[in-house]
Amino acid sequence: MTSNTLTKALLGTLTAAALSIGTLAGATTATAAPAQQVPTQTVTIQAVNNLGLTTTEAKSVQCYVRDAGFSPGVIDGQLGSNSWKAWQRFLNDRGFNAGTVDGVVGPNTIRGLQRFLTYIGYDTGGIDGIAGTKTRAAWKAFSYLGGGWC
Repeated sequence: MTSNTLTKALLGTLTAAALSIGTLAGATTATAAPAQQVPTQTVTIQAVNNLGLTTTEAKSVQCYVRDAGFSPGVIDGQLGSNSWKAWQRFLNDRGFNAGTVDGVVGPNTIRGLQRFLTYIGYDTGGIDGIAGTKTRAAWKAFSYLGGGWC
């Protein structure tokens, strides 16, 4: 009887230890997986930023910047990093100061775009680096009037 009680106690201790190790391993794996997924999701969200333009309108501004001598890559209506690098180069070349050519649509790029749009006669609501309603409306109007449909 003592042997049976000792066996049960030992088996219970080993089971608890195994479950504890398994739980810790599972927690480590579960914690690691979401951390790997977050950057991928963030990159996907930021990969294309048309600032409110439709695909057709975005193709127009891609053609505009291409025709000005700055390659946006494939004319696909998706303003990704290559398109924005082309726009940043264009804006910097023309003195509208879009900052670093990195393909990221940050405040410097928006300010450069706002300076350009204001210079050619569109109301962006100010030069504040925020792609607000008026900036997006000016960008859209430019895609029709200023952009050369290709």
